[in-house]
Amino acid sequence: MRTLSGRRAVWLVMKRELNTRLRTRSFVIGTVVMLVLLLGYVGFQTALAGSADKRTVGLTGQATGIAQQLQTKAAQSGQQISTVTVTDPAEGRKKVEDGDLDALVSGSAAKLTATYKSSLDSSLRTVLDQVAQQQVLDGILSAAQLEPDDVMAQVNGTHVQDDALSPEPADHTERLILGVIVAFLLYISIITYGMMVAQGVVEEKSSRVVEILLASVRPWQLLLGKVIGLGLVGLTQLVILTAAGLIAATATGVLSLTGFATGALLWGLLWYLLGFLLYAMIYGALGSLVSRQEDTQSVVGPINVVLIIGFVSGFNLLLQDPDGTATKVVSLIPLLSPILMPARIATGAATGWEIGLSLGLTAALVALLTWLGGKIYGNSVLRIGSRIKLSEALRG
Repeated sequence: MRTLSGRRAVWLVMKRELNTRLRTRSFVIGTVVMLVLLLGYVGFQTALAGSADKRTVGLTGQATGIAQQLQTKAAQSGQQISTVTVTDPAEGRKKVEDGDLDALVSGSAAKLTATYKSSLDSSLRTVLDQVAQQQVLDGILSAAQLEPDDVMAQVNGTHVQDDALSPEPADHTERLILGVIVAFLLYISIITYGMMVAQGVVEEKSSRVVEILLASVRPWQLLLGKVIGLGLVGLTQLVILTAAGLIAATATGVLSLTGFATGALLWGLLWYLLGFLLYAMIYGALGSLVSRQEDTQSVVGPINVVLIIGFVSGFNLLLQDPDGTATKVVSLIPLLSPILMPARIATGAATGWEIGLSLGLTAALVALLTWLGGKIYGNSVLRIGSRIKLSEALRG
């Protein structure tokens, strides 16, 4: 006889899932492995960022006189070039061949020659071109009895005036990176823990544990409690990874944790909860249609395909134009909103009415799927044997 209230029943099932999953070795090891991979990725990006704009150039012959000018031009374009004086050109060529020098520069300042191994970095080529062009220009201006510094001051002070209709924020690139990271993390978390819901349902059904549990709670209470419990497990892991990633990223300068970024991450957590409830109810209901783990993929495959296609297409739209019409429309579709809307919020492209509409549509679909999933689950979870048709489970 069922004596538990609905809230109490859901709470007990949720608590059971939390206690079971959080204490498992697989959760701890999985979280540690993901942390190591995440920190390793941040470190790798830091190393790339630190070395991407650093060049070592050897100067020989007359070219030794352009060292200061070369470094100044490089600094103006955000690069860092260190120069090495090479007395023996043959030795310099050997260093280029061995990779100790990015290039060996020789010749006069107006006619430089760059010796490199296979290809010359385009940014380094541009700086060398600027140095040579400046030398030629200085010569022409001097011949015309004009002061090169005065002329260049006037030239460098001339810029096109901006008249942007929708100016991008100064941190647009950083926001886009943050949006992409949020979308990717939400996608991975939802699909991973959604599959765990389906597998958990099949495991309880095949072991007949569900028959004991349903003696005390109703089917929808059991499913909802399982979904919320596993969702909180996923949220715990997501918070750990996000916190560690942010600490590492801000410490290394890959990202700056502004108030806007913090708000975007909080939005991401909210959307994770909604998205997980949305998909987990589907995964749980579909999982109840089969009695063997081998058959799980066959019933959840279609929803996986929808999620993957939606993520890939939405991801590409997000990178192309976060504020585009197609991106707006796709992000308002409830099945894709939990992944794309927080990413658009992170980029600053989402307006208030878009956020409100997507929240309302997604919450409505969550309520519908909770009722529908509970019905499918209740009609299927006690039936052992061959796969149950979805239409049959809906009819009862």
